[in-house]
Formats: sequence, C-alpha cells, structure tokens
Amino acid sequence: MNITFIGGGNMASALISGLLQQGFAAEQLQVVEINAESREKLKLEFGVWATHDLADGIAKSDVVLLSVKPQQLYELAQELAPLLRDQLMISIAAGIRASDIMRWLGDYGRVVRAMPSTPSLVRLGVTGLYATSSVNEQDRRNAESILAAVGSTLWVEEEEMLHAVTAISGSGPAYVFYFIESMQQAGIELGLTPIQARQLSLQTFVGASKLASMSDEDVVTLRARVSSKGGTTELAIQAMEESDIKCKIMAAIHAASVRSHEMSDEFGRK
Repeated sequence: MNITFIGGGNMASALISGLLQQGFAAEQLQVVEINAESREKLKLEFGVWATHDLADGIAKSDVVLLSVKPQQLYELAQELAPLLRDQLMISIAAGIRASDIMRWLGDYGRVVRAMPSTPSLVRLGVTGLYATSSVNEQDRRNAESILAAVGSTLWVEEEEMLHAVTAISGSGPAYVFYFIESMQQAGIELGLTPIQARQLSLQTFVGASKLASMSDEDVVTLRARVSSKGGTTELAIQAMEESDIKCKIMAAIHAASVRSHEMSDEFGRK
C-alpha cells in the first residue's frame, strides 16, 4: 500500500512517524507539500519522498490522504479530480462533509472522513472514521490501519456523528488543558511552586485516565471511591455541583457540536 499525504503539517508528520514505526517502508510514503522548507524537513526526518508536484505525488499511490486546512480543500479538489485513478481518499480536514468532497472531486465515491485528535502527535489519539457507501471492506481496513498508527479508532455509521466526535475528542484536549490550567493556578494560590503545581496536576490527569481506561467500572463508581464521606474530595465535588460545573461542561460540548455543523455548512457552499 503506497500512501500519498497532501499537506505535510503536524498531523501528517505524526501519521508518517507512526506508520514507519509500524513497519511501513519510507518508499511507501510520499508527501505533496508546497513549502520547500517543510519538504526538506520531511525528507531529512523520515526519509520519505516529498514533492511540490501534485501529479507526480499521487502517480503511484493507492491511498491519498488529504491533510490540508479545510478552507484549502475545495481548490485542491479541483486540481486533484482529473488526476485520480480510483485511489482511496481519506480526508482529515475538519468540517468538510464527504458529500462535498465527492462532489468537488467529480462525483468520486471512495471517500473516508477521519476526525483525529491532537494527542495523535504522541500516538495517543483517537480518530473517528466514516465511510461512504462506495468504500469496500478492504478500504475500511486500510483506512483503519493508517489512522491506528497514531492511536485508537472508532467507526460511525452516520456522518452526522462526526460532529459529536469533533465536540468530544477533537476539541476535547482543550477542555482537559483548561482543567489542568485551573488546577495549576489553584496549586500556586495554595503555596506550591509553578513546577510543583504543574507536576501534580499533569500526573493526576495521566494517572486518573490510565486508571479509568484499565478499570471495568464506570467513572461514576471510580469517582465515588475517591469521595470519602465528610472528606476533602466530597466537599470539592459538592462545590462543583453547586456551581453546576457538569452542566456547564456539557453545554460547552454541545456548543462545539453546533459550531461543527455550522462549519460544514460554511465550507460546503462552493
């Protein structure tokens, strides 16, 4: 399987690194990147072939992975359409519906949409995947194996569910960073040094997430186990409940989902 990445940014670099670590040969991976400095960096770091020429870049590919910014995808599709020869197309451009990609490519059917998350940069991401009806089982396996190079994957059978994926895992790292930021600031106010507050906050998130992922019990049960009757944790949770923190978090996630819908409408107008 030869894979061409169109766009050589952070997510493409993460995928290339993950694929090489999974056993792919550098010769199987090509990159089309218009920035000369970025091309040289990719060649030096990964040993892959990188070019500015779209036709050359996809000439031997079985899979074309679209990793450009959403606002760049329409113009790219216009250039790409006459060059395709039945490759599997995978798009990681946020917000662009598969139907719009297919239309821009001249009613091209073999399209998979992927919504990765930024922890993919350290191979701990989770990617939501959606396949159009023209995508066969082998295509699905190929798409899954590519995105699994940077973490776990899950398929949704309705494209609308990618809005939920975007709101939970796509935007989710920012929610976690926001909570860590709050914990760090509280730690400093309580007399810890910034370094101490950072270490405690970060490791608490890493450890709690690992514990939850390894446990068969749900997070409600795990939380209850930490919250001893009349203890410090119970009082902290009570303060959060009185401030309606859970509902505010849920409202924020719903707002992200609404914006994801709006972006799809905006980007798909062409």
